[in-house]
Amino acid sequence: MVTFHDVINVVSFVLNVIGSMIIVFGVVISLFEFLRKEIYEREEAVKLNEKVRGKLGSYLVLGLEFFIAGDVIKTIITPTWQSLGMLGAIVVIRTILSYFLTKDLKKAG
Repeated sequence: MVTFHDVINVVSFVLNVIGSMIIVFGVVISLFEFLRKEIYEREEAVKLNEKVRGKLGSYLVLGLEFFIAGDVIKTIITPTWQSLGMLGAIVVIRTILSYFLTKDLKKAG
């Protein structure tokens, strides 16, 4: 029989996989867009680089949100002070990264 802990572990793992897939997808899409721009649209390189950078940043922010959700859910089954402290540190770091990425995206867009 599947226990609550097993379900939480699977959900947490799936959220982390989704976050990883989003980031990898964003990197691949941005890389192809960058290469296409460098080959075919050399004249507007600087302006188009900002668009590619903004797109990649949005994928990174979305992926980080999935990682945070996975960490929060994983902590449900291991609520020790040490795991809560680690979760707090991870959430703070990822939230700061998300904040600055989002701020940078708004400035660029």
